[in-house]
Amino acid sequence: MSNNIYLGIIGVGVVGNAFLEQLGKLQTPPSLVLLARSSRTLLAPLPEYSPSIPISSWKSAIQNDFLIQRGSLSPYEIAEYLAAAPGPAILIDNTSNPEIARAYPIILRRGISIVTPNKKGFSGDIGLWKNIFTSAAEGKALVYHQCTVGGTLPVLSTLRDLVATGDEIISIEGILSGTLSLLLGTFMPGSSHSKAKWSSLVSHAREAGETEPDPRDDLNGLDFARKLTIIARVIGLDINGPDECAVESLIPAELRSLPSNGQGIEQFMSELPKFDSRMDEARDAALGQGKVLRFLGSIDVPTKSIKVGLKQVDLNSPLARLGEGEEARLRQWD
Repeated sequence: MSNNIYLGIIGVGVVGNAFLEQLGKLQTPPSLVLLARSSRTLLAPLPEYSPSIPISSWKSAIQNDFLIQRGSLSPYEIAEYLAAAPGPAILIDNTSNPEIARAYPIILRRGISIVTPNKKGFSGDIGLWKNIFTSAAEGKALVYHQCTVGGTLPVLSTLRDLVATGDEIISIEGILSGTLSLLLGTFMPGSSHSKAKWSSLVSHAREAGETEPDPRDDLNGLDFARKLTIIARVIGLDINGPDECAVESLIPAELRSLPSNGQGIEQFMSELPKFDSRMDEARDAALGQGKVLRFLGSIDVPTKSIKVGLKQVDLNSPLARLGEGEEARLRQWD
């Protein structure tokens, strides 16, 4: 068997582009043999899986007559292709596609390792979570999903190390949303007073690309809850899913029934200023207590209680002193 590593990549959006750029800087990069977009797949020819897809010029590789072009492949077809590689194969899933996540066990049982920021397979059904790691053991494959929580910070690996060395984690509290950290850090800085209007900050952040295309996907707190679900499972709690978390949405109740299409997004943005007074009142209440507002998540291990929502934080807390857009988490353990 070859010592070369054979790489398949699904998804070449913002995350995928950044990953390919980093991959191209390696002195000895692995062989890129599969590159899948939403409607097109580029493959290195069988049976040698050579020539591979040129990483530095992958955008123009479609013009390479030596490579195979296909339409969209199912996760099962991708697994079949990578499993026949003459050396160790790794699948990089840069999507948030739940269908691909549900196929992880099949891919892993074929001996294909997985690296992904896709939270769907790790925060959804607890049965899938368990099946993923059981299948990895059966296929002698590896699973790395470090970036599902905390971006580039080693949150999950640190927690796993604590558990593996016998530490008992009692509670975890933190800010796990860069977008909400940015918004609230601007709305209510820890070192000065602000008169900024909440709706204006949301609008500016959206225009700058700091939010999801639909800002409600940040403001509803559900992505935050998915991250806490993953953390809870890593430290040993059998949490069925994000629906077990008590989530306080920052979307006004009157606007929660708006459609999720483009028209609904624009209607939400135009209606949001009507509710600025509520956030102003919350800010004034925090100021009156000598505190600041932060959107926090917490896990209380003994009670298996998981909460996400707006909270008043003491000014001397590290969570109050974060820079705009920064994330942090506090842990308590024995």
